[in-house]
Amino acid sequence: MSDLKIGRIVLSVCATNCYFVYHEGKSECIVIDPADRGDYIYQALGSKGFKVEAILLTHGHFDHIWGCSKLRSLTSAKVYALDEEQEVLENSLLNCSESAGRACTVKVNTYVHDLDVLELNGFRIQVLATPGHTKGSCCYYFIDDEVLISGDTLFEESVGRSDLPTGSTSTLIHSIEEKLAPLPDETKVYPGHGDQTTIGHERNYNPFWR
Repeated sequence: MSDLKIGRIVLSVCATNCYFVYHEGKSECIVIDPADRGDYIYQALGSKGFKVEAILLTHGHFDHIWGCSKLRSLTSAKVYALDEEQEVLENSLLNCSESAGRACTVKVNTYVHDLDVLELNGFRIQVLATPGHTKGSCCYYFIDDEVLISGDTLFEESVGRSDLPTGSTSTLIHSIEEKLAPLPDETKVYPGHGDQTTIGHERNYNPFWR
């Protein structure tokens, strides 16, 4: 296990979790899902001495990307997302930002693929494609720390909705069975909304877990 630390800023009308991941005692961090107000995220992290090295997106819904472009412009950090999510990220109808009243799109710097292992800021991060919430939803697994950033795929005793564009309930359940069920019970899960949980807890108490 490394000295990984995770901070959280809750943003947007949907109370979305924006995470920043860093090594204890170090100033560089990775931001995951800059949910809104990129300038605020930049200032909040800067006031704590943090420098953003990379931005990871779990999926393209408005409440996870509204702050992305501004944060990137302020930090020059590269934005990463799963390749299958490009259409959602670049279409304000598919990412529901237009219907939410503030149309938004994001052009990603680097599209990643299922099971890629990213080496960013001293972390080994495996990309797990988990379509269902959207067609290109993914989770990020910090291999050496048994930590999963699950986006809107898995919540505490629940899962993400699948009734929005490109979503599919059956695909979402299959993603959990195929990609998340094999993870160790001790894996800490940090979802896109709500509180932290573990894979073991969800295996025992999540009604969507078969």
